[in-house]
Amino acid sequence: MEVTAAMVKQLREQTNAGMMDCKRALTEAQGDLQRAAEILREKGLASAAKKAGRVAAEGIVEAYIHGGRIGVLLEVNSETDFVAKNADFRNFVHDVAMHIAAAAPQYVKREDVPDAVIAHEREILRAQTLNEGKPENIVDKIVDGRVEKFFKEVCLLEQPFVKNPDLTIELLLKEKIAHIGENLSIRRFARFVVGEGIEKSENNFAEEVFSIARG
Repeated sequence: MEVTAAMVKQLREQTNAGMMDCKRALTEAQGDLQRAAEILREKGLASAAKKAGRVAAEGIVEAYIHGGRIGVLLEVNSETDFVAKNADFRNFVHDVAMHIAAAAPQYVKREDVPDAVIAHEREILRAQTLNEGKPENIVDKIVDGRVEKFFKEVCLLEQPFVKNPDLTIELLLKEKIAHIGENLSIRRFARFVVGEGIEKSENNFAEEVFSIARG
């Protein structure tokens, strides 16, 4: 099938890949746009993996505030200060900060989760599984699966991206590395919610509900 300029333009708009990369992917995919996009993603992730070992010590700290009630501070590193000033990089950091505000992760990656937290979660999940009447010989396997689900809920890199649930944050990061051409690293974040951790009195709670009802 002939690869036309219109097809290349469409794939480029869809993936943000270079024109020649799009043309080569379309040629390899014999004009199939979906397969061509997959080829670009596969090659991009391979490229990102090669860059992952390089030191990223520049970058920015992003501050994101939602509705005056949820705030996020996020540090994302790049290899050079030049990339840290790039609009595409900054938009990516903003999107991740917004995702953190919405999805409330507790850790960047599963390696950051303390062993004690994992052990405690495993104990709870095991008790739940036994209480459900599951056979003893498959309990550990079920618990392993539920621990995996726990990681996906609390670890930023494993969460589905709120703006595109087909991508995890980790996959989004790898695609951005491939597109920008430098190693990028989500280093740390802090999330703040107004009133979080403060025990409210019944009067305060009633007033809050009343205020919401009044609009």
